[in-house]
Amino acid sequence: MNWQSISFDWSHIRAFLATAEEGSLSAAARVLGQTQPTLGRQVTALEEELGVTLFERTGRALILTQPGAELLDHARAMRDAAMRVSLVASGQSQAIEGTVRITASEVYCAFVLPPVLLRLREIAPKLVVDLVSADDVRDLQQREADIAIRHVRPEQPDLIARLVAEATAGLYGAPSYLNRRGRPTSVEDLKTHDFVSFGQVPRMVEFFADQGVALQPENFRMGSASGVAAWAMVEQGLGLSLMADQVARRSTAVEQVVSDLQPVSFPVWLTTHRELHTARRIRLVFDLLADFLAQDVASSGVVKGAPPR
Repeated sequence: MNWQSISFDWSHIRAFLATAEEGSLSAAARVLGQTQPTLGRQVTALEEELGVTLFERTGRALILTQPGAELLDHARAMRDAAMRVSLVASGQSQAIEGTVRITASEVYCAFVLPPVLLRLREIAPKLVVDLVSADDVRDLQQREADIAIRHVRPEQPDLIARLVAEATAGLYGAPSYLNRRGRPTSVEDLKTHDFVSFGQVPRMVEFFADQGVALQPENFRMGSASGVAAWAMVEQGLGLSLMADQVARRSTAVEQVVSDLQPVSFPVWLTTHRELHTARRIRLVFDLLADFLAQDVASSGVVKGAPPR
């Protein structure tokens, strides 16, 4: 394919990129705030402009063709380049410097945020990022952090917050544990299994009781207040645990178990101080995080069954 001889509409590339990353026209339409028919027309127009088929359409599923997979890498590079061009045009690119403190849970800091920090370093290489890994809520008003990722909406009037995604979570275990203890096929089966607790056992017991599973403290013989340590226990086969799907899908050491728990979703809020949001470096990081988290949650799939960490 001779890419140099082709011109196309950037909106068509955005439509293709969102569809490829979200897996369907309906999901891509939600991300871009467009209607599904409009998005479908844009993808079709791009295929006509390029003279190739980008997706194989099987029922409602869309599967990238080989030309589509080739274009996907270029489209992602174009998106990042467009962001850099925008910054240069407004005099903000290489000039953005200073420190931005981002606070999130241990699990988010360890497993979710590193890819977006890599992108941020490419866009604003002079920026210094301090990632505050904490499962407690840090006070933005006291400047303990500049930006916070939270799962509850902040109520303080001096803060601004954006709901960037509705994430899901599920119940996971290592194959080594499941091969040894058996794979539960119903909520009732869970009563005989070992669990790894994230934090306080009574809260875990209370959650499962709300789901109709009568677990006892004795089911939670392993656990840690550290989310990273507890998740490592799960991966090593010490028991089952709840985990955000966007984290679990990154692990090759676990599989999802029990499909008939009540589906549960949880919000992902991005929060900063109203005053700080006007700073160029804060606004850049805030917007980049919002875009990344929305796409990351969407790409984790429809997997439900547990509360957030």
